[in-house]
Amino acid sequence: MIIASKGGAPTNPDWYYNLLANPLVSVETGSEQFQARAAIAAEPDRTRLYNHMVAMMPGFAEYQQKTTRIIPVIILTRVK
Repeated sequence: MIIASKGGAPTNPDWYYNLLANPLVSVETGSEQFQARAAIAAEPDRTRLYNHMVAMMPGFAEYQQKTTRIIPVIILTRVK
């Protein structure tokens, strides 16, 4: 998953809109590269996933406090 937090800014990051228009993405993690499909998480999954990220990286709680928008969570699913 990836989070469109933009540091708690009032607007979503530009790349979020690119994913909406073109959900097929290339993912690079370490030395691995693969194709994935991006999907915006709906409630209640969005909140569950966002809270999981907050538990791992507490700074994400501050991002949500800075803004009135609901910060999107994007699920990346590997394409075979």
